[in-house]
Formats: sequence, structure tokens, C-alpha cells
Amino acid sequence: MPCCFDALSARLIEQAGFELTFMSGFAVSASRLAMPDTGLISFGEMLDQGRNICAATRLPVIGDGDTGYGNALNVKRTVRSYASAGFAGVMIEDQEAPKRCGHTRGKRVVSRAEALSRVRAAVDAREEGAEILILARTDARATDGLDEAIVRCQAFADIGADILFLEAPESESEMAAFCEAVPGPKLANLVEGGDTPLLPPARLEEIGYKVAAYPVTLLSAATAAMLDALRTLGNSERPDHTLDFEHLRDILGFDDYDAEAKRYRIDDEGER
Repeated sequence: MPCCFDALSARLIEQAGFELTFMSGFAVSASRLAMPDTGLISFGEMLDQGRNICAATRLPVIGDGDTGYGNALNVKRTVRSYASAGFAGVMIEDQEAPKRCGHTRGKRVVSRAEALSRVRAAVDAREEGAEILILARTDARATDGLDEAIVRCQAFADIGADILFLEAPESESEMAAFCEAVPGPKLANLVEGGDTPLLPPARLEEIGYKVAAYPVTLLSAATAAMLDALRTLGNSERPDHTLDFEHLRDILGFDDYDAEAKRYRIDDEGER
């Protein structure tokens, strides 16, 4: 599951043949604000970005709902709003606010009771009519150890979360222990240079994962390409690795737009 950060990246993921995507909070904060994923981006900004992403693709999109942006009632509002925006799923996590990227230092999590309250509110919103899946995440591995993180995920599953996510296990054995102990579909989060081993998809499936997320891969690749192009232009040279304009037009659907617009043209006699 490559993760998107705007409408164009979501469209490219669909055109590449993947089955779903995830709106990465890290990548949205970087691309929309040029700021770190440390709780600076707001609920409204994430929701607005999500509407554009969901409108640009037919893929199921999971949205990063962070901590739910407040207490249990805020969590319910977040879940309902993400469902209305077109998301197929929403992730709710157990960090303290302001939260931060799961593969950075300085994280803090709320109590187990507060974590369960958030997930229960998210599941209640789903049961009360929000047509959306609940992805429940814990960051407790970094603060309270693997055992506590597993216990939280087991409790999330008992409450009714649809997908379970233990963030930043530090070895293949920890990943396997999580998958063995926790029922239901599970997500692996693979960050280049992060804490979790970058296992190949086949091995992840053998261990017991259902989804492999790559939250910063496209953002990193795009940033590297832009930096390279800027260095080349700064040397008064033309960048080599760019799309030709016709290909770019095709991705954005210019020909489809023109074909549909032609259907609505009316001549001077009032004929279509």
C-alpha cells in the first residue's frame, strides 16, 4: 500500500495498479505545510486534503486520523467526517497530543484506558452509521514495551477495530510475536531508515500481516527528484529525468476533459 499525500500521488498509485492507498499524515504535513509531522497540521487541513484525494481516485483510501483531535466525542466527529469525505478507513492512535511521527523520538502515549476510549468511540461512530473501517494504532512499543503494545492491540480487536497496527516493532521476531498474539487483519508500516525491518511483502504475509504500508516512499522519491532537477537547473542545464509534456497531460486527463466538454458544445442553431 503506497501512501499518498495529494490528489496527484493518489491518482498515480491507482494508475500503477495498486489496490488501495493511505493518506499519510507525515507526507501531507510535509507537502501542504512544509512542516514536520509533530501535530502542527489541523483536523480541517487533513480533512480538506482527504476530500481532494478521495475525489481523485476510485481506490479505497485510509485516512490518518491522528489522535482523533480531542476527546472521545472529537474522535466520533473525526470518524464521521472522514467517512463523509469518502475515506474507506480511518486510523486512530494512542499518542498524547501533539502527536509525532511514529519513527521519531520523544513520543508519549495516553493511558491504556484513554486509548481504549478513543477506539471505542471510533467503533461506535462506525456502528452508528459511518460507513468506514477503523484502523487502531498503538505507539506503546517505544514507551512501555512490546508486551503493553500487544495487550493494547488485543483490546482494540476485542472492542471491534477492523485493522490492527502496532507501530515501530524493532525486529522480525517482534513483528511475528505481534501477528501471532493479535487476531484480525494487521498492518506493517515500512519507513526507509525507520525502526522496523524492511521485510519483503512475501515474508510479511508469511508472518501474518495483511497490509504493507509505505508512508514516505513516494514523498522521498518526489523530493529527491525535485532536488536533482533544481541542482541541474541551477547549473544552467536541462534535467534528464522528467516526463514529456504529453505524458503529463495524459496523467492529468486533458484528452478525457476535452472529449467530455465536446459533448456539451452547442452551435449557433442551438444544436449539440
